Amino acid sequence: MDITDLYQEIILDHSKNPQNFGTLDKYTCTAKGNNPLCGDSLTVYVNVENNIISDVSYRARGCAISVASASIMSKTIKGKTIEEVDILFDKFHRLCMGEDIEDDDEVEMLKVLSGVSKFPTRVKCATMSWHAIKEATHNEN
Repeated sequence: MDITDLYQEIILDHSKNPQNFGTLDKYTCTAKGNNPLCGDSLTVYVNVENNIISDVSYRARGCAISVASASIMSKTIKGKTIEEVDILFDKFHRLCMGEDIEDDDEVEMLKVLSGVSKFPTRVKCATMSWHAIKEATHNEN
């Protein structure tokens, strides 16, 4: 099995069995994401305590890439500070744009979705949940 097949398996698994799907009972901020080109939409729910994301969930409707990205994002950012999430957002966005970035454990999981860089119309699908998290954590509402 090559790496592309492995990445596709992980994306399919996250889209069929999304992690942290639903609405949190307690959250401090929320934001919506929408991709009118393909009909993807989601709402993220984030509980921030002392600048740390203590919990995160989302409700999403969309393609396998958008749901898998939200699932992977939710697992990756839990327990991180807002500043750490901002750094991950930047790394993930650069990966989706086809840039090479320095590897670490978190980047390895994010690379699963880096193949969207070959399909510009899919970049929005992969980054939508990340943009929503950034909006939510910077405009606590």
